[in-house]
Amino acid sequence: MRYLLVEDNTELADAIMKRLALDGHAVDHAGSVAQARDCLAAASYDLILLDVMLPDGDGRDLLRLSRADGGTPVIMLTARAQISDRVSMLDQGADDYITKPFDFSELEARCRAVLRRRGGSPRNEIAIGSALFDPSSGSLRRGNETTELRNRETRLLETLARHPGQVMSKDRLLDSLFSFDAEITENAIEVYIGRLRKRLQGTDARIETVRGLGYRLDLPE
Repeated sequence: MRYLLVEDNTELADAIMKRLALDGHAVDHAGSVAQARDCLAAASYDLILLDVMLPDGDGRDLLRLSRADGGTPVIMLTARAQISDRVSMLDQGADDYITKPFDFSELEARCRAVLRRRGGSPRNEIAIGSALFDPSSGSLRRGNETTELRNRETRLLETLARHPGQVMSKDRLLDSLFSFDAEITENAIEVYIGRLRKRLQGTDARIETVRGLGYRLDLPE
């Protein structure tokens, strides 16, 4: 999954990015409202982590922009302790908030919860045909057999699994795996798709190539 982190505290931002990268997420960092607007104009994101107080404006302006553009989920990062402030952020469209200082494990859990709600599922596990996939642990379970996926395999399968039956372009899949500053080989997606196909052997799910368009996760009727 690809996240946009909007936070002007570089030390905190670096720590968050390193923690999320361990789970295979691609994270772009913006330190201001202007930088965040540039990122949003250039890429699509699965989730925005948004600080309230920024050097050139208020993060809630970006929150309103996100809501107007159709609704990338947003978790506000706030040092404000007043209940009225937190209520205001939720009323303006934030999906959740977390108060600084926070534990990284709580932030990760809140990210998973927001993405589950947006995906219409109350559980971490996603049914992929006869298999159960858990994006939080990177495990794929078929009966009594469990396969542990690598980080980017996990995020690629998560992107496909949250859009079953839909053709996902190579560019969209690349966006879900790599941030702007990542070094990407020309055949990166083909490599990861090949790995996932091997992981899915023995299930009734298939990743189909749609020539000229991208890839689609096909599930049984």
